[in-house]
Amino acid sequence: MSEQTVTTRITEICQLLNHYNHQYYVLDEPSVPDIEYDRLMRELMALETAHPELKTLDSPSQKVGGVALKSFSQVTHQLPMLSLDNVFSADEWQAFVKRLLDRLNRGGIKSRLDFAICAEPKLDGLAVSLRYENGVFIQAATRGDGTVGENITENVRTIKSIPLRLQGTSFPDILEVRGEVFMPKASFDALNKQAIKKGEKGFANPRNAAAGSLRQLDSKITAKRNLGFYAYGIGFVGALENLVERDDGRKSIDESWLANSHYQRLCQIKALGLPMCPEVKLLENATQVEAFYQDILQQRAALSYEIDGTVFKVDDIALQQQLGFVARAPRWATAYKFPAQEELTILESVDFQVGRTGAITPVARLKPISVGGVTVSNATLHNQDEIDRLGIQINDTVIIRRAGDVIPQIVSVVLERRPENAQVISFPTLCPVCQSAVLKAEGEAVLRCTGGLYCQAQRKEAIKHFASRKALDVDGLGDKLVEQLVDEGLIKTPADLFKLTTLDVSTMQRMGQKSADNLIKGLKIAKNTTLAKFVYALGIREVGETTAANLAQYFLNFSAIKSATQAQLQQVADVGVIVAKNIINFFAQAHNVEVVEELENIISWPDIEPKSDDELPLKDQTFVLTGTLSKMGRNEAKAALQALGAKVSGSISAKTHYLVAGEKSGSKLVKAQTLGVSVLTEDEMIALLNS
Repeated sequence: MSEQTVTTRITEICQLLNHYNHQYYVLDEPSVPDIEYDRLMRELMALETAHPELKTLDSPSQKVGGVALKSFSQVTHQLPMLSLDNVFSADEWQAFVKRLLDRLNRGGIKSRLDFAICAEPKLDGLAVSLRYENGVFIQAATRGDGTVGENITENVRTIKSIPLRLQGTSFPDILEVRGEVFMPKASFDALNKQAIKKGEKGFANPRNAAAGSLRQLDSKITAKRNLGFYAYGIGFVGALENLVERDDGRKSIDESWLANSHYQRLCQIKALGLPMCPEVKLLENATQVEAFYQDILQQRAALSYEIDGTVFKVDDIALQQQLGFVARAPRWATAYKFPAQEELTILESVDFQVGRTGAITPVARLKPISVGGVTVSNATLHNQDEIDRLGIQINDTVIIRRAGDVIPQIVSVVLERRPENAQVISFPTLCPVCQSAVLKAEGEAVLRCTGGLYCQAQRKEAIKHFASRKALDVDGLGDKLVEQLVDEGLIKTPADLFKLTTLDVSTMQRMGQKSADNLIKGLKIAKNTTLAKFVYALGIREVGETTAANLAQYFLNFSAIKSATQAQLQQVADVGVIVAKNIINFFAQAHNVEVVEELENIISWPDIEPKSDDELPLKDQTFVLTGTLSKMGRNEAKAALQALGAKVSGSISAKTHYLVAGEKSGSKLVKAQTLGVSVLTEDEMIALLNS
């Protein structure tokens, strides 16, 4: 590579890294994953090592982070806040150790691996310094560019784990504690759920959420974010001048207070009331590093906070001083990073899959890329709302994240790399499996296929529901047998169940003659049911047992239900606009109607005689059942109440007439008493039914 080519490449990398630094540290809107940034930094450092005459003072390799935001006042660090170099493999770790030994040997200090190592998880948050004077918290600052940071004192005051006054009386006049502010996973999930609920854009990851929270101009917002903090070291330590006479009996102490061990210094900080990461460990020597790395890697998914690697520091402070620093990092510490969980790749196409409930999910087909040691070629896009939120198009460059065993997801789009042939993602208007109409229910983000009884993608679940105990209750037909019958091509719709013969079933694997006879007998019995159970068995979306019973009692015959208008359906108890539309859409699909007509010729039910008001003494009254009913059982009690016209609900409200409280009743009983709802025991309910 010619010198001109090298110069051009260094200029390009510097421009990119400065741009990414600004996005990451100033705007809190990174457009590329850390692994891409690390690649460029390593390439730059390699080029500058080979061509030191081309290294400049303003090179990204000579600085840490970015510049302070103008919206905050600036703080000059009394001691620079440096970054860490990285290693990414066992070989690179061994090379780091060799460099330590070489330097120590030259200084005549150590020649073996027997020095202790302070091992820590590498938290994925924002580095900050906390300044205490005479034990009182007075200032907090971000790392900024390592020399000058942002004054975030008022926001840090709101972090509950950071004390505003140190514990005890043994500490220096001036103590600067350095550590990481982060957002726990639970807080991050809650914050994003709240944002989605409000129709706002969520944060891409906990690190961005923590940084964004610390950079709020209104500290009240920060206070609501539930941030955490773990100390990882000590910065400046010194004495105050012109101190007023103390009334706490504390003597002035300085750096002599500090232990000569990095780990013990963390313990000193902890004793003063500042949190220390519980996973920090003191290793006897460098040979134990790999085991700690693997252990933390295994724990990663279970930890309450995000990490992207481990940090190893020479524990002996005297050795740290002997090893010293390079321009941007200490020689005595390094981050041993985990395999990348984020990567860049291309969205090549989008397929639409139909789930067992009819939900149509867009699936991104990606240019295969290794993420965290696993090749990823697919990722879910969830629904149209998620596509709109990401602003994603086919042929875009995207950031993929994979955390442990979690399904890979697209985090964001690198808009600056959008090509001219980018294509808008269009959802299908018909089910890609059965060509039935698709429907997006009001208030839902998911598109669904309406061909429930016919659609091949929903076939197994539709038949399982049809034969379930609360529907047609086909004795001998379990879920596994349904799957086997479908897989072997013996049934395609619920109607096909009744075409099965003993011979068909007995020749199947693990099905003997007796089991086959029992199934055919069970199907014969199931042909006689009730209108309510038949309507429920069809699996119409949001038509449960109670709604099916209400439909049967209101319309009295199946033909009336099939042909009912939306207005007529909404006259039925428990049927609102959404349920009415679901019923109409179900019977509007020719595929469904075809199967239903076939079932009508097979299954029969007794006529329903309209009941007078005298026969429905509990009409217009709402009951809720809770706890264990030992004499009737929950289902029997529900059926008995409904037979007398009552509505049985699953939740308590001010409109509830009675709560039937069995044994071990919980929150529903408390709520009923709060709302003044009448409470019945099981015996009182039985007496009411008998009366």
